[in-house]
Amino acid sequence: LEFWAGFANILLIASQSAKRYNLFLRRRLLFKKDEQSKDSIFFRDGIRKIDFVLSYVDDIKKEAELKAERRRQFEQNLRKTGLELEIEDKMNSEDGRTYFVKIHAPWEVLVTYAEVLGIKMPVKESDIPSADRTPFSCMLEPLKLPRGVKHPTPDYFTVQFSRHRQELFLIKDESSFFPSSSRNRIVYYILSRCPFGMEDGKKRFGIERLLNSNTYSSAFPLHDGQYWKASEPPNPVNQRNILYQNWARFSYFYKEQPFNLIRDYYGEKIGIYFVFLGFYTEMLFFAAVVGLACFIYGLLTIPKTSSSSIQICDPEIGGQIIMCPLCDELCDYWRLNSTCLASKISHLFDNESTVFFAIFMGIWVTLFLEFWKRRQARLEYEWDLVDFEEEQQQLQLRPEFEAMCTKRKLNAVTQRRVCFNCVCIAQIQRPDFMESEASLKHVKSFLTPQITTSLSGSCLNFIVILILNFFYEKISAWITKMEIPRTHQEYESSLTLKMFLFQFVNYYSSCFYVAFFKGKFVGYPGKYTYLFGVWRSEECDPAGCLVELTTQLTIIMTGKQIFGNIKEAIYPLVLNWWRRRKARTNSEKLYSRWEQDHDLETFGSLELFYEYLETVIQFGFVTLFVASFPLAPLLALLNNIIEIRVDAWKLTTQYRRPVAAKAHSIGVWQDILYGMAVLSVATNAVIVAFTSDMVPRLVYYYAYSVNETWPMKGYINNSLSVFLIADFPNHTVPSEKRDYNTCRYRDYRNPPDSEDKYAHNIQYWHVLAAKMTFIIIMEHVVFLIKFFLAWMIPDVPKDVLERVKREKLMTIKILHDFELNKLKENLKLNSASSADFTKHLAIQENKANLAESTT
Repeated sequence: LEFWAGFANILLIASQSAKRYNLFLRRRLLFKKDEQSKDSIFFRDGIRKIDFVLSYVDDIKKEAELKAERRRQFEQNLRKTGLELEIEDKMNSEDGRTYFVKIHAPWEVLVTYAEVLGIKMPVKESDIPSADRTPFSCMLEPLKLPRGVKHPTPDYFTVQFSRHRQELFLIKDESSFFPSSSRNRIVYYILSRCPFGMEDGKKRFGIERLLNSNTYSSAFPLHDGQYWKASEPPNPVNQRNILYQNWARFSYFYKEQPFNLIRDYYGEKIGIYFVFLGFYTEMLFFAAVVGLACFIYGLLTIPKTSSSSIQICDPEIGGQIIMCPLCDELCDYWRLNSTCLASKISHLFDNESTVFFAIFMGIWVTLFLEFWKRRQARLEYEWDLVDFEEEQQQLQLRPEFEAMCTKRKLNAVTQRRVCFNCVCIAQIQRPDFMESEASLKHVKSFLTPQITTSLSGSCLNFIVILILNFFYEKISAWITKMEIPRTHQEYESSLTLKMFLFQFVNYYSSCFYVAFFKGKFVGYPGKYTYLFGVWRSEECDPAGCLVELTTQLTIIMTGKQIFGNIKEAIYPLVLNWWRRRKARTNSEKLYSRWEQDHDLETFGSLELFYEYLETVIQFGFVTLFVASFPLAPLLALLNNIIEIRVDAWKLTTQYRRPVAAKAHSIGVWQDILYGMAVLSVATNAVIVAFTSDMVPRLVYYYAYSVNETWPMKGYINNSLSVFLIADFPNHTVPSEKRDYNTCRYRDYRNPPDSEDKYAHNIQYWHVLAAKMTFIIIMEHVVFLIKFFLAWMIPDVPKDVLERVKREKLMTIKILHDFELNKLKENLKLNSASSADFTKHLAIQENKANLAESTT
């Protein structure tokens, strides 16, 4: 104690001229390192808040002097713009090698660039009643968040900020007037346009170029504080902790999301993603309930109405039917009742409710997209995005564009030289996974060869999908890079289209193959169809290909969702742990707030893109093949409930705070969703007609049944054609000889004793005509309902239109009153004549009346 007391006295003597808060901070750094490391989000003076942080390490290579000069000029120019910088030497960092440049935006800079960016700020509290109350508000109370979390600030009338009209705005506290997302967006706007020198006769500017050249190693906004600890006065409110407590915890999976708080902290672009994901999850609830009801109906009706499975499982019917081999030479004949379990499973997804659910999902997807447009319009009003213009950062030239642009030509319109490049167009298709058709022996009584092949093939196919997915991402990025997009917006749009097309082929090709091609071009025994003259076309199970399609869809969809959630949760957690483990080498050093954020995983510019891509791919599974698997919406619902909290948790705890950006919609993803919605009607109609056994059963019931008591009796025997074993070619006949004269196969063909043997019979054409008729009728019915609903439901709710008009009127009046009062004061101060004053007053009132009548 005596030693420390003497040391403190020496410090007091040496710093008599220093201010008291500086002395307090030094003593705090010496004696309260832990407290400082958790709470310090300020400069050393404890007053100026850190808005942004840059980091770099010493470079011992040849370019060290060049990079140092770039940093010097860049930081000097930042100070000229009005930003305040404070540099932490590497000796103060935990790893002993990283420099940190802390940036604070003072009030003068904020008001200047808030006007440049057109940021809307409050001028008056809104007098429009809240629309939160609904007839079922009391019932939904357990799902709601506290009002202070859901609505952290009251609703205001807002106008674009102007530094010359500061008296107009509701400025109670300059330090908290601008939301933290607006502050870091302003700072990043300055960083992205600040020059750092001349190279090759061109002025170079922007933090992105400095990051690409490793002049700086990272640039990120600072989090508000620790996510596990609330801030204490006089520190500002720790929004990160509020988000963690009310949004990122898995125990709150049933609660609504604090969208306004997400927007204030992370910006509109990230906020609208979570609004979309939440809305999509809510709509999935209705599809999941109907799909579960259809599945339960199929489960309950198996022993009663499943005539196909009853006949297949009957030892006197299915047990007496000898089926033709499934492959050449190696495969043996088999009895139909060996597929008893598969036929029962098939009935779960291939019953009377299948058509109803397919039509319902066609209507559901229309309602989902129409209601989303309405939700998006309401969000645009609530978040002041009605008059939104594209973010200027998105329209800024990419540094890669200038670096790769080697050839230029003169633009005839702008008279400027622009880059052109030969674009490579690559068409890459995923090779289909060829399943083995070798006959497998029974492992268990319920594990038949068909089910074993389907399960193993689907699992291996999923593994191949994951492997190819890695390469497709690299190829998409490479092709987009070769196109040299000029702006960030062009780059993201181009990458989105390519990545989606690759993922579409990768994830859906096997499902399309099973649904539309497998078993459709088989031929018949003795004259099978061969691919390249080598591989024999695969056949469907006598119960149909629907079971295999369901198996394929279930494994791919479930596996992708489980793998995605584990990857999203584990990957950043492990990386952060390893980075912290490497950084904490000197335990006596201060592990500061900015160092903790620096050691977190970076939320890259494409992170949100991959989140949208994952959701859209899942949307395809739910809509494109839902007729074969009514439980798909339920699986998607359960996944999304987890996905929301996983994304919230990793964004709040495992990632650096991303730079806030504005967005008024989900962008090109909305067009992709509309395209998939239209395609889903056709795919489901074809699945019901060709993959399901529904239409052939109906044709037999109404045209070929002869048993009035049990109309479907004899259907299985009717759907199987007869083949004379003696007609087998030598290279296809099974190696083991049997005492069978004939075998059966699934098709509608003439028997061997017919004059035109093995040709399609009249029933085949009746069934084909019925299938085509069903597709046409179902598509027209669903499309008519879709177009009618789209016409009936307005894109913008009526109350939102009224609110927008009301706010425009009120803001015009507020601006008019402000200008009028200002004019009165100026005229009084200048001792103007009463005539001039009356004239100016009449002009201003006429303008206000004209604006009001127009609105």
